[in-house]
Amino acid sequence: AQPNAGAAPKTGRSKKAPEESVARAPDVDSLGFQAMDRNVPGLSHVILQKLNMKSYEDYKSAMDGRKSGSDFGIRTYFDMFQKMEDTFKFCVECKKLPDALPDPKSLRRCKRCQNVYYCGVACQRANWPMHKKFCKKLKLVALDRLVEWLIFTGDIPFPTDTWTKPAWDVKGWEDWFSMQEQLEEKLGAIMAGRYMTLLWANAGKPRPEDTELRESIRRLVTDFHSRPLTIGLGLRLFGIDPLTRPLTVHVVGASHVETLNTRLTDYDELTRMFPGHQGMEMVMVGVDVVDGPIMRPPLTTLAPRGSVYLSSYKGLYHDFWESQVETKLAARPDLVVGFHPGFHACPDLLAGWLPTLLLLRDYRLPVLFTVYSEQELKASLQILVELETHIVGYASNPFASLRPEQVYSSPNKPPVYCSSHYIALLGAEVLPGAEELEDDD
Repeated sequence: AQPNAGAAPKTGRSKKAPEESVARAPDVDSLGFQAMDRNVPGLSHVILQKLNMKSYEDYKSAMDGRKSGSDFGIRTYFDMFQKMEDTFKFCVECKKLPDALPDPKSLRRCKRCQNVYYCGVACQRANWPMHKKFCKKLKLVALDRLVEWLIFTGDIPFPTDTWTKPAWDVKGWEDWFSMQEQLEEKLGAIMAGRYMTLLWANAGKPRPEDTELRESIRRLVTDFHSRPLTIGLGLRLFGIDPLTRPLTVHVVGASHVETLNTRLTDYDELTRMFPGHQGMEMVMVGVDVVDGPIMRPPLTTLAPRGSVYLSSYKGLYHDFWESQVETKLAARPDLVVGFHPGFHACPDLLAGWLPTLLLLRDYRLPVLFTVYSEQELKASLQILVELETHIVGYASNPFASLRPEQVYSSPNKPPVYCSSHYIALLGAEVLPGAEELEDDD
C-alpha cells in the first residue's frame, strides 16, 4: 500500500552521513503518515494496525523489504483487499473513524463512487454539495486502486511493440496506443486472466462492466510507462540523442514509489521508443531505494548497446556524486530526472533538497523535474527562480499518467496525476550583462 500516494511528495535529504540521514532527515513516508493524523486523527495508526504493525518503523522495514508478507496478518486474497479498503474507512464529513462510532458497522460507502464513507445520513447530506463535484472521478480512483494489483502480479503492462513513428512524432498517449498491434486482444487477455478473476472474487465490490475495466487497464498502463516515457521526453527536450552514444540517466530522490517491486525490464519501453540506441543506464539514487533486483552498483563502463540497464545507490545524491561520480565509479549523467521532488511542500523538505539543487545548478546538468498539479508547478517554479536556476521551460507532460489519484485524507478535492507537468532546468540563470547571453527561446 502507498498511503497518500497522490498527495505526499518525495524528498531529497539534508547533508549528513547516509546513516544519520535515514534516521533524522525528513522522510516522505513519515510526513505522509503525520499528514494523515493531522487531517483524520488516528488514520495512520489504523493503517499500521491493519497491516499488523506496531510502529512506523515496522512499515519502513516493509518498504525496505526487511519484513515478510506473512507478518502482515494477511492470509487470503480477501484479507488483503479488505485491509486495503479498511484504511479508507472514515467519515469524510466529520472525520470520525469506525472505532469512534457507537456502531462501527454504521459507516456506509457512497454507492455511486464506491470510494468515500459516511457515518450516517446527516453527514452524507451535509457533504453531498461538495462530494457531487468529484463523485464520478472518485469512482475511477477506487477502481484503479484495485486494478493496480495487476501490476504487481505482472498482468500489467501488456507486451508492447517497437515504435513505428519517430519519438518526436508521438505527441501523447493516443499516438502511443495507436502503435500497439492487437491492442484489443492484449486487453482482453488481461480481462480474462486468472488474477482479474481473483480480484473481483475477493474485492468485496461488484465487478464493473467490461468497458470500465478496459479503460482502467489503459489508465494503469499509462501510469506504468509514464516514467520511462517522461525520461525519453527529457532526452528530446535537451537534444540528447540515444542513437549516437551510450547515455546515463540519474533518477534523483528515488524512493519506494520508483523502486518497490521494480523489475530489470521496467524501463525497456525506452528501447522501443529509440530502437537502435547505443545503450542507456538508469541509476536510481535515494535513501529510500528499496532492496531488489536493481540494487546493484552503477556501471563503470558504458551501458550495453541496445539495452536499458537499471542500477541504484541507497543514499544522498550529493554523497553519491562525491563518492561515485567524482571518483569515476559511476558515470556523469547526461540527464537528471526527479519525479515529484516535493521541495515546495515545507521548509524541511526544501532544506533537504537544497544541496542537491545547488549541485545540479552549479554543474550545469540537464534536469527534468515533474510535479502533480498546476499548484505544485507554480510553487516549485517560484523556489527555482529564487535559487537563480536557469529554467529552460515548463509545460503539461504529454506522457503524464492518466490515472487519477485522490488526496488520501481529503478525497473531495480535484484528483492529481503523476508527472502531470514538467520543469526543465539547465545551470544557473544568466543575468543581463553577462558575457554569455541566452536566446529568448
